[in-house]
Amino acid sequence: MKMIEVKDLVKNYKEVEAVKGISFSVEEGAFFAFLGVNGAGKSTTINVLCTVLDKTSGSVTIGGYDLDHERTKIKELIGIVFQNSVLDKQLTVKENLISRAAYYGLSKKEAKQRVQELSDIFELSEIMNRRYDRLSGGQRRRVDVARALINRPKLLFLDEPTTGLDPMTRVKVWEIIHKLREETGLTVFLTTHYMEETVECDDVVILDDGRIAAHGTPHHLKEQYASNRLIWYTPQSAENDALLNKEGLRYEYSLDSYKIELNEIRRATELLRKYDQINDYEFIKGNMDDVFLNVTGKRLGD
Repeated sequence: MKMIEVKDLVKNYKEVEAVKGISFSVEEGAFFAFLGVNGAGKSTTINVLCTVLDKTSGSVTIGGYDLDHERTKIKELIGIVFQNSVLDKQLTVKENLISRAAYYGLSKKEAKQRVQELSDIFELSEIMNRRYDRLSGGQRRRVDVARALINRPKLLFLDEPTTGLDPMTRVKVWEIIHKLREETGLTVFLTTHYMEETVECDDVVILDDGRIAAHGTPHHLKEQYASNRLIWYTPQSAENDALLNKEGLRYEYSLDSYKIELNEIRRATELLRKYDQINDYEFIKGNMDDVFLNVTGKRLGD
């Protein structure tokens, strides 16, 4: 089943066409990533899907419900973790979560039970009675994600959920999210500036200037748009240049090393066996940062 289906989506702001007729779908239970620099149309698209903005044209269905006519049903299906928290800084963690539960019509008994469940999942018991503005960045983010799950959504939007967090906290947040996906079949729609967070995605869409520039699994995108590199640490010389030119290899020299583009690991093995002088080296596989740069000509986060 398609959790999200978008066809020919257009969103204009007066004279500015922010989203230019994009189409994509997200399978139920999938881990989906949506990538683009600021101004690419990423946030606009997400705000349309989350019912925050009205679209100009095109069609959107979420969980089988039509965005134009069944917004209330869609709102019941989704949870959203925004870049900036929407919780009250003066309230405690418990007060924030209880008040959010009330927005979804949970009774006092149901709200108390749900908050306890989320406290167990996100390890919030020690901070439950602490004011939100007195929490660390990592603690706040765990509470933000817990808040987004208060209504047991089928679809969770994560808009750069780990920006600014230290590496250990980022790992912890993702451990919890992946565990929830395994246990509940939760569909996750991610935007991120950390390209390594997309490696486990089922599907990735790269948006550029309001259009889809690339779409596929991380493996497919890396095969198509990223090159592996053999880094050969050695002084540059006419002899070394001649060797690489003889092999018909693309390369550049910088930072005391040759960066040699290779499509296959097998080709690197052949070179190392053939030339004894290549004895200080490392092999680096193409990654999603390379994909994004080669597709858009930009680096995510710039």
